[in-house]
This record gives sequence, C-alpha cells and structure tokens, in this order.
Amino acid sequence: MRKQTHGVLLACVVISSITVFYLGLSAMECPSNQSGISSQSAWASHPYANRNSSDALLLPVEYNEDTPFIFVGGVPRSGTTLMRAMLDAHPYVRCGEETRVIPRLLAMRATWSRSAREKVRLDEAGVTDEVLDSAIRAFLLEIIVGHGEPAPRLCNKDPFALKSLSYLARLFPRAKFVLMLRDGRATVHSMISRKVTITGFDLTSYKDCLAKWNRAVEMMYDQCLLAEKGSCLPVYYEQLVLYPERVMRQLLQFLGLPWNSAVLHHEELIGKAGGISLSKVERSTDQVVNPVNTEALSKWVGKIPDDVMKDMAHVAPMLSRLGYDPQANPPDYSKLKPVSAATTKRVQPSLKTNGQTENDADG
Repeated sequence: MRKQTHGVLLACVVISSITVFYLGLSAMECPSNQSGISSQSAWASHPYANRNSSDALLLPVEYNEDTPFIFVGGVPRSGTTLMRAMLDAHPYVRCGEETRVIPRLLAMRATWSRSAREKVRLDEAGVTDEVLDSAIRAFLLEIIVGHGEPAPRLCNKDPFALKSLSYLARLFPRAKFVLMLRDGRATVHSMISRKVTITGFDLTSYKDCLAKWNRAVEMMYDQCLLAEKGSCLPVYYEQLVLYPERVMRQLLQFLGLPWNSAVLHHEELIGKAGGISLSKVERSTDQVVNPVNTEALSKWVGKIPDDVMKDMAHVAPMLSRLGYDPQANPPDYSKLKPVSAATTKRVQPSLKTNGQTENDADG
C-alpha cells in the first residue's frame, strides 16, 4: 500500500513538472502585451469585440498589409476631425483620436529616402528599403490596431499623414484614402483665430499661411489623383456640412460600407460606451461635439487683409484648381462645383511629396 501511494505521488510530481515546463515554454514563446495577444491579430477575443455583437464574424482574425484600412487626412482645420467623428459613428468603423506619431514616422522615412548619402549608409548596413518598409508597416499596424477598440474596418486620422499617401498605398495596397478639402481662406483663418500651432506656419501672417496651405494641399491632392483608381476620394468640407447625407452616402459607397444613418448624428454617440471617443487636447474637440452645421463656412469673410485678398489668385492658386473662386468675397458654397479627378491634370509629384515637416497639428 505504501509503495502504491509512493508511486501515485511520484506520477503526480512528474505530471506537474511537465505541465510547468510547457507552460514556461509557452510564456517564453509568446511575448505579451497587456492582453497577451499581439494587437495585430486575434481581436475577436478582445473584451470590446461585442461592440458590434451582431457582426462579430466581420472582425478580422488578423490585420496585415492586405487589410483595407481607411486613412483620413488633409490640411489641419479642413474638417478631418468632423469626418473621422462621422465615420466613428458607423457601427463597422473605428477611427479614434490622432496618433501624432504616424506622420512623424512617415516624415522620417521620407527624409531617409531623399538623402542619397543616408540611403548609401543604410544599404551598407543591410537596412534596405524592403527592411525599412517592413518595419514601418509593422509599426503602423501596431499603432492603428492597438490604440482603440476593435472594429470590422479600422481608420486612422492624422491630417498630414496623407502627405505620404503614395507611400502608404505601397505599404497597404488595399487601403482607402479620404482627402478632406476646404477653402484655404477659411482653413487659414481658423488656424490663426484659434491659434492652432503648425510647424512652419507663421500665424501672424495670412499670406504666409495661405502659401503654406497651397503647398500642402497641392502635395496631397496630386498624390490623391495619382493613386490607384478607386482608392482616394477628395471630400469637400463645404459639401459635407451643406449636404451631409448626400456626401456620406457617396463616401460609404466608396469605402464599401453599408448605409447607416448614425453617421449623420455623431454627436449623439460621443462619450457613450462603444461610441465615439474624443481627445481632450485636440483643438477641434469643442466643435465636433455639436451636430453638423454650417456656422464656420464664412467666418473668414472680412478678416483677411485687403492686400492679401487682392493677390489671392497668385498667393493660393490651388483655390482655383479645386473649384473655388479666389475673388468671391463671400463665396456661395452651394454653387461650388468640385473639380472632378477625371478632368484634372495629373501632376507627377516630386520626391518631396512623401514627407512632411509640419508635425504639430489638429484637424
């Protein structure tokens, strides 16, 4: 009896040791974040996966380079925050707050690619374009996937990220891009009146800010036109606030998403469980808590110096290219005829279109 008991005890010890050994191996093989699962995969196990419980099967098991991410961008103060809030109201979409690190990383990558000397040094070190692209793709995946709740479609809104639109399209071939466009006079007045700091923009000079707006919007617009057919959609802020349902129906169709009227009432979901999260530090937060409205359309009228207004067509030629009348003061935005991408001359962007220096910005 004593030998039998001893044998049972010995077997238990062996089994326990084996169990501990394999558990230890599992822990070593799976470096964990807080959830113990990489944020790039297996989100179906996330506690927020029930946000769209009826559509749980739509949650991808893994996010990778073939994921159809949505990127929303444009010059800051062009309605990018409003757009992401309206998209966030859709039960299939999660955008979330600006990450701010994504445009910075893209700017660094552009700097490396523009410098012949730096490229030689990287190549000599074995850090080829393929290695860099793989690393940057992994970083972007981790940020986009990990900084918010799961959803069938993930979206990133960092305004100046679209200055690297062509590069992002290379990293994520199935991505969709939404380029927010707004009258540059209104955009610049909003920057200056609300004191929105953007590196490189002199907020004491309307002329300087309009010239910088022109350069930035041209860079993004050209890349949008050059993007693979059906992957980039310019959306005019004025059209969005004047005709929200029409514009959002067109946008959701472009994104391959079903119509949902919640996108027209984003303000009702702010701060709600499974709803829309807003940053306390983004400058547009106090505006997007309100329903879609037209109050900001013509606030710039009468605020821009006369000498700048007289020279507007020269200072900001992109106004005319985008369909705005540079001499209209005030303009009738209900008659705005957005220029069709099909009829706009496509301009091959320079190497500078892949990078940006304006880092501090809210849209």
